[in-house]
Amino acid sequence: MKPWDSYLNVIEAGRVLKIHPETVKRLCRQGDLPAEKVHNTWLIGRDILDNFAGTYIPKRGARRRLIK
Repeated sequence: MKPWDSYLNVIEAGRVLKIHPETVKRLCRQGDLPAEKVHNTWLIGRDILDNFAGTYIPKRGARRRLIK
């Protein structure tokens, strides 16, 4: 087993969490999802992602209001 087989990139993590990969990147940047940045790629441990998936509740952003 290769040492990087226990890590997922943002695309794979997005598929597991059923969210957009850019959302995964944002969660990593904010520190909500623990990850390591290697060169230009975020790597997320499988066990960390499994724990996070059990507690993550996706929410939509603030709705835009029409100006009256």
